[in-house]
This record gives sequence, C-alpha cells and structure tokens, in this order.
Amino acid sequence: MKALVYNGPGQRSWREMPDPVIQDPEDAIVRVDAVTICGTDLHILKGDVPTVEHGRILGHEAVGTITEVGDGVRGVTPGDRVLISCITSCGRCEYCRQGRYGQCLGGGGWILGHLIDGTQAEQVRVPFADRSVYKLPDNVSNESALLLADILPTSYEVGTLAGQVSPGDTVVIVGAGPIGLAAITTSKLFSPSSVIVIDSAPARQKAALDHGADLVFGPDDDVVATIKDLTGGLGADVAIEAVGVPATFELCAQVIRPCGRVANVGVHGAPATLHLEELWIKDVTITTGLVDTSTTPRLLSMLAAGRLAMPGLITHRYGLDEMQDAYDVFSRAGETGALKVALFSDESKDLEA
Repeated sequence: MKALVYNGPGQRSWREMPDPVIQDPEDAIVRVDAVTICGTDLHILKGDVPTVEHGRILGHEAVGTITEVGDGVRGVTPGDRVLISCITSCGRCEYCRQGRYGQCLGGGGWILGHLIDGTQAEQVRVPFADRSVYKLPDNVSNESALLLADILPTSYEVGTLAGQVSPGDTVVIVGAGPIGLAAITTSKLFSPSSVIVIDSAPARQKAALDHGADLVFGPDDDVVATIKDLTGGLGADVAIEAVGVPATFELCAQVIRPCGRVANVGVHGAPATLHLEELWIKDVTITTGLVDTSTTPRLLSMLAAGRLAMPGLITHRYGLDEMQDAYDVFSRAGETGALKVALFSDESKDLEA
C-alpha cells in the first residue's frame, strides 16, 4: 500500500509500505476512504514530538470501511463504514474505566500516527476496535464524519468542557485555525454572551466571523485592554488557547479575569512563561489535556440529527495519492487559506459524488 511516512524532522515521503495485518484478536483492518491532516502532524514534522520514530506512518483521523477483524472483535464486521477515532482505548485500565481514554495504560491512548502506524495510508490497523471505531449512520457523509475523529471532540472536551463554558460567559479563543473554529461551535452550545477570537491572519479572522464569533481581533489591536473594556474591567470568563506557541498561552493568561478558566488545547513544542507573580492571587484555573473522545458518541448523534454543523471548515479536497500536495497547502495555511484539508480514496469519491 501507499502511505505518508515520517523520515525525521522536516522530511516526509509518500511511498510503498507493507499492508497492515491483524496482530491481536481485538484488531481491525480498515480501508481508508477519507483522511485529513492535523496540526499535530505538522508539529511532528517540526520535531516537536520526539516520541515519533523515523519510518512511522503519520495520521490519526480517518473514515473507512472494515475489511478484516480479529477473533475478539464483536461490535463491527467487514463492510461496516466507520469513524476511526484519534484515541484508542483498552477499556480495562484504571484511566479507561474512568472514561479518560487519552491516558490509557493498556496500550491505547494517542497511538495512531504516534507510537504505531497511522491513518494517512490506503489501509490501517486499528487496535481495540470495539472501543476505537464507530459505525456511521447512512445520513452522515465521510467528509462530515472526519471532523469527529479529533477536531470536534478535542475542541469540545479540552476547550469548552474543561473551560466550563457557561451561559452568559465571555469566551476568548486565541487562534482561528481548525481547533479554534471548532471551539467557537462547541462553546456556543452553552450560550455564552460573547465569543471573541484573536488571530493574526485576515483569512482566519473572516472564517471566525463566518463560524459565529461575535468579535475578532488581530495583532495590531490592544487586545488585553479592549477585552477588559468590554467586560467592565474584569476580563474573559474563559480563555481557550488553540495554537500551541508560548505567546498565545501567555496572552490567554493576560486576558483572563479573577476566578476565570484558561483551557489550553494547543500542542506546545517550546516552554511558555507562567506569570505566577500575577496569577497567584487571581484564583485562576489552568487546564491542559489530551482529548479522551468520550464525547464522540454524543457528537455523532448530534451530527446525525442535524444539531451540529461545521460549514466551510474543510476548504481543500484531494485524492489520497495527492497527499504531498495536501501537506504543502496545509503547512502554508497563512498563504493558502487552508483550514482543514480532506483526502479521499477513489472508492470514497464515487460514494460522495
């Protein structure tokens, strides 16, 4: 099969790799019908995730069709169309029994495209299939389902829920990339009084407004002073960091009010300064986290019922064999205007049409 392979920092190749095979009774082999690229993949290519070995197939978000299952798989069968979650779960360890699948101790967690070969390929082996893939309703397209593999549950769990967004809150989202845009959608499920987005790129500022942001600011604005003016001198109730660089985390800490919540979602590859000399007296809560995907069934039900939509989030579409082109466009999002890219197999393109 063909696959996108990490060859070390700054190096990737689309090349032939061995087909995956069943290694454990709980495995499933999935033909990849649709796949996307995550900002985390770009962090890996920058060398920010040293646990990823050279020769690893990248990717942790996909939709596909089951082609083979191990003897221990009970919930899916060959021919089923499924969502492949970015998180796998053994279902037995202490953390999985608490629903904290991202911290799985039994061989799961974030392993696809990280510790084992991932989804940016024509086929993928998915461990713990009964708890790591989800059958898709007929009325949910492959393209829509892709957004539930990582981006929507991540923004919902690590941003909106961890930040405890509540009715009437002022929510500030720093970063209007895919996660930031998804955070607008998921935070608005809780009726905040205003959602304010900060981003440096004009195209992403416009995208934030299109996705429901009430106000958008850029790097030339005095963001801290403006947000305090808008909130009676207090600051934001919730600040969601959706970029993963020191400056954006530090900005979240600056705009938050006493007793506010900072929810860090971004993947960081460099240290950020935590100004405890300013924060210690403010009763501020700071959360970090890896998505658990415990809310994926809920989000899938909402999507199927027409209660959740992400219009315009996927801006570029490719064939699976155009993976290198898709990476080039996605990695230059500031120039290309790419938000989320989607790649489809020939079989999937026929179905989507």
